[in-house]
Amino acid sequence: MVAKKLRIVFMGTPEFAVPSLEALVKGGYKVVAVVTMPDKPAGRGQKLRESEVKIAAREMGLPVLQPEKLRDPEFLAAVRALQPDLGIVIAFRMLPEAVWALPRLGTFNLHASLLPQYRGAAPINWALINGETCTGVTTFLLNHEIDKGAILAQRTEPIRPDDNAGTLYERLMRIGAELVTQTVERIAAGDLQPVEQSPAGEETLRPAPKIFRENCEIDWSETGERIVNLVRGLAPYPAAWTTIRLDGEEIATIKIYEAHFEPGGGYGSCGTICSDGRSFLSVRCRDGAVRIESLQMAGKRRMQAREWLAGFRDPEQYRFGNDPASQRP
Repeated sequence: MVAKKLRIVFMGTPEFAVPSLEALVKGGYKVVAVVTMPDKPAGRGQKLRESEVKIAAREMGLPVLQPEKLRDPEFLAAVRALQPDLGIVIAFRMLPEAVWALPRLGTFNLHASLLPQYRGAAPINWALINGETCTGVTTFLLNHEIDKGAILAQRTEPIRPDDNAGTLYERLMRIGAELVTQTVERIAAGDLQPVEQSPAGEETLRPAPKIFRENCEIDWSETGERIVNLVRGLAPYPAAWTTIRLDGEEIATIKIYEAHFEPGGGYGSCGTICSDGRSFLSVRCRDGAVRIESLQMAGKRRMQAREWLAGFRDPEQYRFGNDPASQRP
């Protein structure tokens, strides 16, 4: 069959899905409808905000469906009336079988990891947090279990030493768009043999659950490498954070966006600040120090460490994290 004659229903919400939708439309593929989340109130004024996918779809003149409930009979009837050959899902919601089984050739998902590793909502973040040096993208058929369907295609991507979640997100978003169109072509050509994800070795798999605030707090008693990986894996959003204290009292919360590890040496307990008050800001950890390059104090703008020091006198009187008694030396 001809790939560009396939009737495709595209489902997605955030920016990560937009390049794939654009690649399909620019490539001449027949996207007959786009399904995305309903508009939601956001910001101080609680004005309704459209999803990135809806904005892109509207600009491309594509029909948009925004069901509140995916099992809604009217929504299912609307999709059925489109006579879809193929469904494509990228960063959307968990679909019921009534939706993913509706297209004639099934529905596939784009996931930002090399499945079966890093199943879950935050694969990019956790790959960096865990210090991986390689990741990638996967297309796979949807089934009843989250991220466990048969794999269609994969593409690997090295993780660079200077990557953070933002830079890796950008690359995987673009690579993913290429893999989506390649997957459509191969499905149409009939030369794809889906490979089931083996249940063997499940205990060695690393999950990628949703990131919560407690996942983002820095433990200064950890190794420098682990702390820097946490910072990289959470930058620029939601960002790793710590408290700053004076005489045991919490003064403020600080987000850290850039840091690097300085092995060896030692001064004070974990969380101790070392600085000349002008040019550098380092914090003691288990096996050395973490030098902070950029940060943001609650209520302030993000700034370089030098800028922060210029408005923060006697930094060595303070410490980061918990009280010394709760920190391992």
